[in-house]
Amino acid sequence: MVHDLYILMITAGAVSLLFKLLKQPVVLGYIVAGIVVGPNLFGGSFVDPENVEAWGNIGVLFVLFCIGLEFRLKNLLASGKVALVGAATIIIGMLVLGYGVGRFALLDNMNSLFLAAMLCMSSTTIVMKAVDEAGLSKARFVKGATSILIFEDIVAVVLLVLLSSVAVKNSFEGAELLNKVIVLAVTLTVWFVVGILIIPTFLRKVRPYLNDETLIILSLGLCLGMVLTAEEAGFSSALGAFVMGMVLAETLEAHRIEKLMAPLKNVFAAIFFVSVGMMINPASLVEYWLPILFVSIVIIVGMITFGTLGCWWGGETFKDAMQTGFSFVQIGEFSFIIAALGSKLNVTDPAIYPIIVAASVLTTFLTPYIMKATIPCYDFLYKHASPRLKAKIDKREQEVELAEQAAAARKPERKTATGKGLMRRVIDKTFITKRIVDLFFRNMSENDQKHESEQK
Repeated sequence: MVHDLYILMITAGAVSLLFKLLKQPVVLGYIVAGIVVGPNLFGGSFVDPENVEAWGNIGVLFVLFCIGLEFRLKNLLASGKVALVGAATIIIGMLVLGYGVGRFALLDNMNSLFLAAMLCMSSTTIVMKAVDEAGLSKARFVKGATSILIFEDIVAVVLLVLLSSVAVKNSFEGAELLNKVIVLAVTLTVWFVVGILIIPTFLRKVRPYLNDETLIILSLGLCLGMVLTAEEAGFSSALGAFVMGMVLAETLEAHRIEKLMAPLKNVFAAIFFVSVGMMINPASLVEYWLPILFVSIVIIVGMITFGTLGCWWGGETFKDAMQTGFSFVQIGEFSFIIAALGSKLNVTDPAIYPIIVAASVLTTFLTPYIMKATIPCYDFLYKHASPRLKAKIDKREQEVELAEQAAAARKPERKTATGKGLMRRVIDKTFITKRIVDLFFRNMSENDQKHESEQK
């Protein structure tokens, strides 16, 4: 086992260093490292695939736990309409498009369903990294784009649970699936609310005794405990890890936990992506070059179209909507996880996995270049737009600027207090448990205040 870990780490480190020198995402380097140490390139594997798969599964849990830690309910609510409409448009549009591609390729319903799920999620990690490297982290569209990515991550976890259920029974029944969605929604709500009521209060009480070592051990213990709870409830382990990350994101220690988890997440995430690469046969990339190219074009065109339309319908300016759509032109970690799930359960065609991974690599490589084309494309479209469309674009720009000026003029403290005060009054009249409601909002607001003070 130590030998396997040595081979994985030294190969992944060397290849990722090369990709850094080439100014390419290290995720691609990890996948290439997996191809190098895997069984397909040199006729035999340098490591035990079972060990790598076990570590990769742990890596998935840590990645989803850390994604949950980055979730901020306040930020999602602040973006409101943009996050909801934008994410819904992208997800529904890409699901329909992906399912249509599957049926066009003569795949059965199960394969088409999995393919659609793989194509509907952009990569949070890759998008944020590309935005940062492009110097656009302070751009206006980033806030809405981040909220959409958070919403997509939540839907992706839900899709994992639903696809697992559908794949096990090897059937797609609408009524049963709807019942599963309702049960899942209720379960998530209960877990999140109970977690917010208990865990932040507990951490606040023991805070004087929490050094970094104790905090990281306690956080991982809570994460694994929720993983076991999710499995006992009949849901996927990934759901439990994500939910506990969401709960801890609302504590005073959220940013500290996130910082402590970063090295551990990076190590196991690297192992996960190496395990993804090990499943790729280079010969299959040559064999399926046309489907890979076709799927890549579908991803790029579909994400640009639905991303732009969704953000425009959600209230963003046309330029911001295009910048969001042009930054979402790739698929990433959740696509790999869903592809691996289909392969593990033997419900997807073996050809889908290498096609999806190769399409992800290609679209990830093209993302920075496509993002640079946003402004020239916007200028071209605006120049050739009809007078009526130009008027709508200009009007939306003025509306957004006026809204920003009005928001800047209002005091954030007063706005927050008013919103939460209204929610308290509504809930207090509905439930007798006023003390519990107050505790819930107290735990939420204390983390918000700390986060705002750190930003200042």
